[in-house]
Amino acid sequence: QVQVAESGGGLVEPGGSLRLSCASSGDIYRINDMGWYRQAPGKQREMVATITSGGRTTYSDSVKGRFTISRDNAKNTIYLQMNSLKPEDAAVYYCRVRARVGPLDYNGKDYWGIGSQVTVSP
Repeated sequence: QVQVAESGGGLVEPGGSLRLSCASSGDIYRINDMGWYRQAPGKQREMVATITSGGRTTYSDSVKGRFTISRDNAKNTIYLQMNSLKPEDAAVYYCRVRARVGPLDYNGKDYWGIGSQVTVSP
């Protein structure tokens, strides 16, 4: 099995910064892409940022220029640096890991963390 754990959420004022971390562990043979998603109350979960094993990144338009995703392959960990936070960024942030558990597990499987709450309020 693969475990995924987010950390670093909390309460921040508008304009402030937070850094989320996501560590994956367990029976990991190889990790493909990883990413951050968020879900606000009453809304669908949406992609925030993703990063491939080679470091290629994608961002949603709403966070481009403010958020930065990065990855430490040696630690199977990704980070999300969030700057200039806005009230509309408030949500539960989830980490997704596409992991292979063996050499014959060609496509891998998505594993999700339980989420980390980010609140942006004066």
